[in-house]
Amino acid sequence: MSEPLDKPAEKLGEGTLLSHLVELRSRLLKVSAAVILVFIALLPFARNIFEFVSEPLREVLPSGQMIATAVASPLLAPFKLTFYVALFVAMPIVLYQTWAFVAPGLYQKEKRFALPLLASSVVLFYAGIAFAYFLVFPLIFGFMTAIAPEGVEVMTDVTAYLDFIMMLVLAFGLAFEVPIAAVLIVWTRLTTVEKLAKARPYVFLGAFVVGMFLTPPDVISQTLLAVPVYLLYELGIIMARVFAPRAGDSAEEAAAADG
Repeated sequence: MSEPLDKPAEKLGEGTLLSHLVELRSRLLKVSAAVILVFIALLPFARNIFEFVSEPLREVLPSGQMIATAVASPLLAPFKLTFYVALFVAMPIVLYQTWAFVAPGLYQKEKRFALPLLASSVVLFYAGIAFAYFLVFPLIFGFMTAIAPEGVEVMTDVTAYLDFIMMLVLAFGLAFEVPIAAVLIVWTRLTTVEKLAKARPYVFLGAFVVGMFLTPPDVISQTLLAVPVYLLYELGIIMARVFAPRAGDSAEEAAAADG
């Protein structure tokens, strides 16, 4: 059934620069409060968290133990890791506050599409972290300890280990946002679904290049990273076909804005 021709134009939320800055300040304070509260709640379990996160490496170390080369490392390493974990746990709140800040500037139809994208981005981010911990970490650490020269005992410093895994976790968490990125660049009309489909060979090659830099130099681990990234790209094309604006949407929105 067609919509009535005299349907009133949808009004977007507007405000002054000062009101936007005040709103941004409010959202940032809520994000900071959420992260701090989660951090305080997790702080008593800092040692348990570190033991869990370091398990993939400790399982393959000859001695089964790590070392601390700095005096404060036994205290600061679990403390820093707990903060990072609190940030990752609070990520849904961070993304929701981001959504709440930009939502007033979206049309109702865009809001209906943005909510599923927000939920999908949270799930994919956590999936990337789980993928790194359960699959990539054992491969990397097992390979690194296996190729150690004769007479060299692998003894990893806790601070160096923390910096290394945080870099990888963030990289994989963001890499798993490929479907969301594909939807957004089509949604903003920077490209089209057809162009994304034509770029498949380049993405496939690029996935293996990225895998070469993020994993040990062996075909198995490189493939285990590249294949999921490429499959996520294919998922992004499918999602873009579902969520991307159809032909004529721009004209309708422009007409509604002009009133």
